[in-house]
Amino acid sequence: MSPILTRPVREQLEHDRVIRQLQAKYKRKTDVIINPANEQNQSVTVGELVVFPDLLVFAEGTRRLLTTVEVETGESVNSIEARAEWGVYSKLKVPLHLYVPPQSVDTAKRICSEYQILVSELWSYTTAFDQVRFTLVDKSPDAPTVKVPTKPEPKARVAAAKPKAVAKKVAKAKKVTKPKSKPKPAAKKAKPAAKPKVKVKKR
Repeated sequence: MSPILTRPVREQLEHDRVIRQLQAKYKRKTDVIINPANEQNQSVTVGELVVFPDLLVFAEGTRRLLTTVEVETGESVNSIEARAEWGVYSKLKVPLHLYVPPQSVDTAKRICSEYQILVSELWSYTTAFDQVRFTLVDKSPDAPTVKVPTKPEPKARVAAAKPKAVAKKVAKAKKVTKPKSKPKPAAKKAKPAAKPKVKVKKR
């Protein structure tokens, strides 16, 4: 899907700069692929349309789409761009995050309301020198949500985690040792039978 308009060079540079800043922002816990300028690095299909949002956010280590992100400049916040891109991306059943300059916030809200385009989060951005600042303007409670799958942490092996000295002690303790059998007490010698007393008769 080709872009609807050709931005002035200055706006295009600002647009691509914001995209790269957002890539760093979203990349903390996810995988992000960007399509700045005329690059077509990653597409998604909506019905029969193949489209290239500015940013595609995937679950880390998977190809599960979590969010689409679109960045607009002053020139591109209009109804034609909105219907051709925002409206299409909002049909993907994943949250759509829209970033516009501060002076275009009201226009973006009006267009979304007029054409019933569901934007999950509407942000404004300002650029100054090498810094880009983002401000959350509106968040829709009706927008779709996607849970980020969490990876179970592998169980650490107890033996490997213990120092060698401790491991040896544990190994020794695990050995089953038979208690030494006590010597049987010697049988008592039977006492000799007492001799019968002989009575001596006196003469």
